[in-house]
Amino acid sequence: MSKKEPVLQVQVERFYRLTVYFRWLIALFLWSTIGSLSIWNLRREIALWIEHFTWVSLRYALAYHQLPAIGLSLCLGTTTAILVWQSKHIIWGISPEEQKRLEQQVRQINHQGQTHPLWKWVIPDH
Repeated sequence: MSKKEPVLQVQVERFYRLTVYFRWLIALFLWSTIGSLSIWNLRREIALWIEHFTWVSLRYALAYHQLPAIGLSLCLGTTTAILVWQSKHIIWGISPEEQKRLEQQVRQINHQGQTHPLWKWVIPDH
């Protein structure tokens, strides 16, 4: 098992990197769809904010345009969650529980073989 351990760590690193890319792809997708539609629906209020910004005008614009407010909240919340998650891993590293979960998922991909959708990105040259 000691021979396979470095290979497993490389595969876990690829899987983790793929997870990070996938999360940022989701955030990009949300901002390009829901976020842009929400900003478009608030275009008149944004024009007013540019002229005379107050926190009250922001509050009322979001209160009376609830759907765009929910869309922007979803985009901001998702982006913030990804930033906090990734920053935690950068600053303190991956926790042992998270490392174990990643290894378990890579083993599952290995076990399923080439039929797994992530096989070619996580287990190349096999």
